[in-house]
Amino acid sequence: MPIRTLFLFLAFAGIFSCTSSKKEGTVEDTSQMTVEPTVKTVPLISGYEVIWGMDFLPNGDLLFTEKKGKLHRKSGDKITEITGLPVINTSGQGGLLDVRVSPQYNSNGWIFITYAGNHPSGGGSFHLMRFKLLNDQITEPKILLISNSANTMTGHYGSRIDFDEAGNLYVSFGEGGATSYGGVNSPNKNAQDVNSTWGKVHRITQDGGIPAGNPVLPGNTTPTTVYSYGHRNPQGLVYNPSTKEIWEAEHGPKGGDEVNIIKAGNNYGWPLVSYGVNYDDKPVSASPTMAGVTDPVHNWVPSIGACGMAFITDKKFKSWTGNLLVGGLALQYLARLEIKDNKVVKEHKLLDKVGRIRHVRQAPDGSIYVSIEGPGRIVRLVAE
Repeated sequence: MPIRTLFLFLAFAGIFSCTSSKKEGTVEDTSQMTVEPTVKTVPLISGYEVIWGMDFLPNGDLLFTEKKGKLHRKSGDKITEITGLPVINTSGQGGLLDVRVSPQYNSNGWIFITYAGNHPSGGGSFHLMRFKLLNDQITEPKILLISNSANTMTGHYGSRIDFDEAGNLYVSFGEGGATSYGGVNSPNKNAQDVNSTWGKVHRITQDGGIPAGNPVLPGNTTPTTVYSYGHRNPQGLVYNPSTKEIWEAEHGPKGGDEVNIIKAGNNYGWPLVSYGVNYDDKPVSASPTMAGVTDPVHNWVPSIGACGMAFITDKKFKSWTGNLLVGGLALQYLARLEIKDNKVVKEHKLLDKVGRIRHVRQAPDGSIYVSIEGPGRIVRLVAE
């Protein structure tokens, strides 16, 4: 073979080799990122009441909570009730709420739950508890956080749990208190009181300590567990692995549900400002924005009843990869939000009118688990 011909052959062979070495689903492979996935809905379980939280053990078993105060473990086709729970206050919006498995479960065996308990002065209290499992029995329970005042309106506990890449735990508290009336003259300013546990996103270590980097809030001289404040009823909380930020969703009053990116020490405004109005139709604020208040990246008017959240990270979902899913209780659909540069650029409806969407989680196999009410059930969204 002539030298020039051999050179061209080797050059083309090198180009072909580099091109063909890109594997499907890798970062370099963008051919699927504009293709809509084919998604099927697969029923998993049904016949329960409100399935509030769910998470996965490393062996693939599913843990899920019922608001009425029951914790279950699904292993294959068998579902077993976990025993040994503390006393649960199920009045109003209280009950057994979220459940999360430690990212370091294989080494520490820890599981975390949030629930409403009974405050000594009457009304409800909010608890974050850690425990281990032994033969479907709770062992070594430890309360890591507890509300420092009563929730007498029996609503707005908030409550989701997630972890960052360092293993720190984030948990959202609703504003609790006696009322949820908004405005500068609201009788309930728990969310603005940096020394109240209510109306906050807290960040702690899995031992219950205060991580380095927690903010020193106005009026304080040292950091506390409070990471952000000014939240109304945050029932969605999820870590975005691509930007390494915590995103949150909370219920507004009549309109004004929000999606926020949580920053250390930031004030998110409740009850001083809102994109919604009070339930008597009186404005919460003349403007939905205020100096010193962080604006949401997305809001809904009317309210969808924003609840559980999940980022889609599995490449099988093609053009949906990187989208944010938010459950809708009031308007009964699963919102799929397209995100670009930390802004919501488009919304799509999934599972429209199938029931109240309480929670959504991406499973270890990449499929999406969705809990729906009426009856309480879990379905899987599988990308074919």
